[in-house]
Amino acid sequence: MTPNLDLAPIGNCSVSALIDRQGRFVWACAPRIDGDPVFSALMDGAAPEHGFWAIELEGQVSVEQEYVRNTAVLRTVLTAADGAAMEIIDFCPRHLKHSRIYRPVAFARVVRPLVGTPRVTIRLRPSADWGASRAQHTSGSNHIRYLCSDVTLRLTTNCPVSHVLNERTFRLEEEMAFFLGPDEGYDQSVLAGVNAALDLTIAHWKHWTRTLYLPLDWQEAVIRAAIALKLCVYEETGAIVAAMTTSVPEFPESGRNWDYRYCWIRDAYYTVRALNRLGAVDILESYLGYLRNLVDASAGGHVQPVYGVGLEPAIVERIVDSVEGYRGMKPVRVGNQAHEHLQHDVYGQIVLPLVQAFFDHRLLRPGTIEDFRALEKVGERAFAMHDQVDAGLWEFRTIARVHTYSSVMCWAACDRLARAAHHLGLDDRCELWRERARIIRERIEAEAYLPDEGRFAASFGGTELDAALLQMTDLGFLDAHDPRQVKTFEAVERDLKRGPYLFRYAHADDFGEPETAFNFCTFWYIEALALNGRVEEARVIFEEMLSRRTHAGLLSEDISIQDGELWGNYPQTYSLVGIINCAVLLSRSWTDAR
Repeated sequence: MTPNLDLAPIGNCSVSALIDRQGRFVWACAPRIDGDPVFSALMDGAAPEHGFWAIELEGQVSVEQEYVRNTAVLRTVLTAADGAAMEIIDFCPRHLKHSRIYRPVAFARVVRPLVGTPRVTIRLRPSADWGASRAQHTSGSNHIRYLCSDVTLRLTTNCPVSHVLNERTFRLEEEMAFFLGPDEGYDQSVLAGVNAALDLTIAHWKHWTRTLYLPLDWQEAVIRAAIALKLCVYEETGAIVAAMTTSVPEFPESGRNWDYRYCWIRDAYYTVRALNRLGAVDILESYLGYLRNLVDASAGGHVQPVYGVGLEPAIVERIVDSVEGYRGMKPVRVGNQAHEHLQHDVYGQIVLPLVQAFFDHRLLRPGTIEDFRALEKVGERAFAMHDQVDAGLWEFRTIARVHTYSSVMCWAACDRLARAAHHLGLDDRCELWRERARIIRERIEAEAYLPDEGRFAASFGGTELDAALLQMTDLGFLDAHDPRQVKTFEAVERDLKRGPYLFRYAHADDFGEPETAFNFCTFWYIEALALNGRVEEARVIFEEMLSRRTHAGLLSEDISIQDGELWGNYPQTYSLVGIINCAVLLSRSWTDAR
């Protein structure tokens, strides 16, 4: 079976897993999302010997799969040629327990016969050492222990253990439950316990979803994107990962295979901003705690663009050879060299979400004067770095320029600090930050503007374009109708659009010329179309993007302009943010329905 990205995630903000259309676990890492994969089949070719968890129906001829409405609980129905049918319910427990959220490092499955007498085979083959070997195991009367690399997992089940150990085909005559979790005894009937956890988990997700403020149109798409974004949160620290996977290439044999299971300050900024539009203040508040810890650790100095979910600064990149790679396409990378980069836009992406804490009365912990003083140190760094070379938001590994987007983000940091100071009644600090914002603005307008063409360039002194120039409006640097922004938009549209999709940039980089469109940039383009009055065009392209989602309603990072196939890591937070932002922008008003 050739791996593909038509996968459905489950999770609980502690761990997550990707499940294919046949109901197989093909990717999951434990005990954290950036750990060694306990299910690695996605990265191990068309016929992996281990690294998956399949529940197979003898004589299967059809499969149906969908989420339980407004939840992260997945239901797969398998039907055989003789009409026998069964369902698999997959979830990671998440619910209140002892007055706090229970989110164990655990995966739960309920298997039920629906029609006739289905014959099933359970193949549970976790992996170890990055897929190099099948995890060793020991067993008892009702459990099996799997010794994976970073964690030992215990399967507790009411299914005969020998059926699982021997992968024996048997008649499914009663409901069975499987709890693969911490290496400790399961202190209740596993069938009753898992079903109770299932009911509580469904109720938890439905309650969270009903707190969202949704646009009138495209509600199902927005709900699914929002739930997937929440699954990318590592709740213990508040970190938000860019994607659940590593090393899915941006296009075939490109070598652009990156590990996205870490917290990029930039990606997380866009994520909390989109979710904030829906009123998901819980994720914002959790992430602000993560940021405050980073601010303290930086002490006014350099801030990396990316950190581990546990705030680790060193996420050293290495290549592993123990798995074949997605569709056999190497390299498979663990860690990310971007932690060594200079990417000066991060200072704006720290300041902008943290400034909200001074204005937002919903927060349990409003911003304080002490928080503002700490944040000013980040602003000082932004002002110092606004005209210095960096790797840019696209993380060039061998190209260093003064990137316009980075400089605009530094301007935004100073501008928002001025607003916060004014709100706090700190008039002297307000004037200081306004002046610094003015200085940066004048520098950008002098160094990145091309008067002969009436547009901005992607770098100081350069002429090249990149899609991030469209963000100058979103950040408040230019009005959408400013002639300079209109000309910049026209140039981006002319040079970077391919069919309905938008490239990040068209020039060659460290790996040659890009061949796939970057989904988030296409969503930026949709927003720009709408702001330029071309709303119907924007809606047409938005519908095109929605049609390219997986059956789970999600997108990866990139899309082929030839056939619309998804490439890049999955599910990608940038792309899900784009779905939410465009739906909110393009939707009809609720007054049209009331």
